[in-house]
Amino acid sequence: MTTFQIANIRDEIRDGAQDDGYRVLVDRLWPRGVSKEKAALDEHRKEIAPSNELRKWFGHDPDRFEEFAARYREELDASGAAETFAHDMAGHDLVTLLYGAKDREHNQAVVLKQVLDELGGA
Repeated sequence: MTTFQIANIRDEIRDGAQDDGYRVLVDRLWPRGVSKEKAALDEHRKEIAPSNELRKWFGHDPDRFEEFAARYREELDASGAAETFAHDMAGHDLVTLLYGAKDREHNQAVVLKQVLDELGGA
């Protein structure tokens, strides 16, 4: 079974103390100021990110997070992207969902991890 964790893409890779597993950027846009080399990604999965319309509406406003989470879940349900992603990641023991937002509690990776954990029965 795959374990999912989240991390900010700007966080330093933890000097071998902890394995990040398979590293996947789950933002639609590439985060500003982050070099592709330093990011050490295995994949960039834009299709799992919220739509541009939803992303712009949310604007990382914590007061809108609850509604954002519900709308994002609806997008994931309608597209089947979460199920496809979970299936694609099944061969990895640990997958780190990387995001670029400054807010560590109110971002799409938090919602996506919850959805993926629910799909896996975790």
